Amino acid sequence: MRTLAHPSRDEMRLDTVLAALADPVRRTVACKLNDAFGDHACATFELPVSKSTATYHFRTLREAGVIRQEYEGTKIMNTLRKDDLDARFPGLLDAVFAAQAIERAET
Repeated sequence: MRTLAHPSRDEMRLDTVLAALADPVRRTVACKLNDAFGDHACATFELPVSKSTATYHFRTLREAGVIRQEYEGTKIMNTLRKDDLDARFPGLLDAVFAAQAIERAET
């Protein structure tokens, strides 16, 4: 079975996580995973970018430690690593998601 590399909780770095979440497309992915229950395949996200660009965004989130990606057959399933991020950077995700909700409400 194919596996993808993920940073451990202790390897997560604040600057890397913040850089990953600074991009609106990646922030949208994280918000959707936060709002949803369970894992979601990459193809279930409607993103305003090409497939290759979406792959780049998912990889960036994974390498920062924001999401976990695991193969399930031919699909890559995505999960928000909220427990790990909350333990490493308490309150960070809640602040990002609250700010995103405010921006959405203003537009």
